[in-house]
Amino acid sequence: MKKSTKKVIIWITVIAAVAVAAVFLLRRPGGKPQFTFETATVSRADISTFVTATGTIEPVTEVNVGTQVSGIIAKLFVDYNSVVKEGQIIAEMDKVTLESELASARAAYDGNKAEYRYQERNYERSKGLYEKKLISDADFEQAEYNYEMAKSAFHSSEAALAKAERNLSYATIASPIDGIVIDRAVEEGQTVAAGFETPTLFTLAADLTRMQVVADVDEADIGGVAEGQRATFTVDAYPDDVFEGRVTQIRLGSTSSSSSSLSSSTSESVVTYEVVITADNPELKLKPRLTANISIYTEEKSDVLCVPSKALRFAPEFPLVTKKDVVNDCKGASKVWTKNGNIFTAIPVQTGITDGVNTEITGGIQEGTEIIAGAEFPILKEMKSATISVGGPGPR
Repeated sequence: MKKSTKKVIIWITVIAAVAVAAVFLLRRPGGKPQFTFETATVSRADISTFVTATGTIEPVTEVNVGTQVSGIIAKLFVDYNSVVKEGQIIAEMDKVTLESELASARAAYDGNKAEYRYQERNYERSKGLYEKKLISDADFEQAEYNYEMAKSAFHSSEAALAKAERNLSYATIASPIDGIVIDRAVEEGQTVAAGFETPTLFTLAADLTRMQVVADVDEADIGGVAEGQRATFTVDAYPDDVFEGRVTQIRLGSTSSSSSSLSSSTSESVVTYEVVITADNPELKLKPRLTANISIYTEEKSDVLCVPSKALRFAPEFPLVTKKDVVNDCKGASKVWTKNGNIFTAIPVQTGITDGVNTEITGGIQEGTEIIAGAEFPILKEMKSATISVGGPGPR
């Protein structure tokens, strides 16, 4: 027999022996119980229900600053954490190529403008002569054709000049908002290429004293979440601090990700919805991209009757009662029990919300009533300790 198999047999034997001993000890001759009843009083307290989620802390207003032209970064005027004002120049690109393109566009514009004016005057003269029957149809049509072609070339060069001027203006990069630089993606001398996607040079945050948490809420919990609900969250950077916020937006777009079980090769899709929670950050403790563990309070009640939730699960059954005890049960889905001597009496109650530890009582029992919350078995604790010391950690 293998060594591991022997350990399993020994472990099962010990557990069985403990179980038999426990039943015997719980009901020793003489009927004296080896347990105590835990009691609680129906009292008032604050109770709430909440859903949990994880999310990322982000600035409320965040702007990516880029450039629409390709070139070399010539100068940077700001760095990480620099405070900037709207319109402030934060970077400049090398302008030699752009200035050359502008000069070329301007020269083409001037030449086409002169040609356009010449052909316009020639057309007006030809038109007058044609009306007096002094030139042929072919001569007039040629003058009209030259005029229209010059006009088209002039407008085309005018648009090209405006584009060159605009591209040159893009080489001077200014801040679009008042804020602070939270990211800088380029260095002086670096070449940036503006293709189908505008390259990001800087990321600016408008105001870090007010942040938002973008939480991923599971589809099973999203039904209870609504705008205006209170939320609390913690971050690993400050584990002893609890931050307060409010739900300000529930985004309708969902995201789907796959999760796989460690004990199974199958995977299932997990659907989540983004919920935005805004929070004040006067001490600037909350930094962009921190991970937050969030509790969103879907329902909150103050000063309501409560009982321990485990009291609703208690039932006077063997070995808690003997033939000498009297059990007065009642109908009802939810009930609590009182004990007077050896008489157990059930009281039907109406329940409200629960936080898992306490449950709201909306009717059926008065404040101050003492009820049974559970039973404790000290002997089982001793037997469990003995089992661990005899059997060790058990088979692996």
